[in-house]
Amino acid sequence: MAMKKPRRAKPSGRGKPPYFGLTPGESDYKSSQVVVLPVPFGGTVTFGRGTEKGPEAIRLASQQVELFDEETRRQPYLGGIHSAPPVPCPPRLRPEVMVRRVEARVESYLGDGKFVVTLGGEHSISSGATGPYSRRFPGLTIVHFDAHSDLREAYQGTPHNHACAGARMREHARLLQIGIRSQCPEEREMIDRGEVDTLFAYQMHGVDWAPGVLEKIEPGSPVYVTIDLDYFDPSIMPATGTPEPGGGEWYPTLRFLRSLSERARIVGFDIMELAPIRGLHAPDFMAARLTYKLLAYPGTGKADVSA
Repeated sequence: MAMKKPRRAKPSGRGKPPYFGLTPGESDYKSSQVVVLPVPFGGTVTFGRGTEKGPEAIRLASQQVELFDEETRRQPYLGGIHSAPPVPCPPRLRPEVMVRRVEARVESYLGDGKFVVTLGGEHSISSGATGPYSRRFPGLTIVHFDAHSDLREAYQGTPHNHACAGARMREHARLLQIGIRSQCPEEREMIDRGEVDTLFAYQMHGVDWAPGVLEKIEPGSPVYVTIDLDYFDPSIMPATGTPEPGGGEWYPTLRFLRSLSERARIVGFDIMELAPIRGLHAPDFMAARLTYKLLAYPGTGKADVSA
């Protein structure tokens, strides 16, 4: 069956249609509770390239996402979803400059009371968002989905390489990692010393892994979710720069995210590392659908968007 036709005519005027194809009223900044912040940065990638094209691929795919969530019977767009202008990321932009730009934008949106969804782009972007969130939400836990530990202090001459994303985020808040299956010895030593709480991918196979993670999170506490899409198995998410076999599955991950939203308060999230493959639309749509699914879960955001 073909994908659905657009739900309604796209907004007229200048610029591209907003995420999820919303009308001007549904995506107005002042009335929207959610802000989607695209960050098209790929300056420190080390293998497959193209993450700078991720936010635009998600925007295009999001035009086909149904706005009624069949699982929760909620419609997140009713609370308003504003598409912010992309963070400027010209070629050869230094990663530390990019992080500062992201930080300033997220800080501004949080100051206006918005729930910020940051879309990348490579994973080095995330530390620009988690800094403002940690300052605004004391006791924050960062739940980090990834194939890689990303705990290197520096890599290829910069502490803001995508291989250092976890190291930078743990400077802001407690870091709880899920799905790890690639790391260097020094990263494993940090985990063995108890500096980072990590659930390895091999520990997730064939078991119900969610309860053990959830019990480590205080009920009602603030949580920021960061998802590097290479967390997922490449059989369902091949469009990443550094794919690793043996990754996460769609429904077990969604069940965990819903349970997390019911136990804690998801105060913000990001989705990173989509490197679109020309002619293969499924990964782009998966990233767009994952964004909307997270917004639909009851403990995410603030709006009552029940059908």
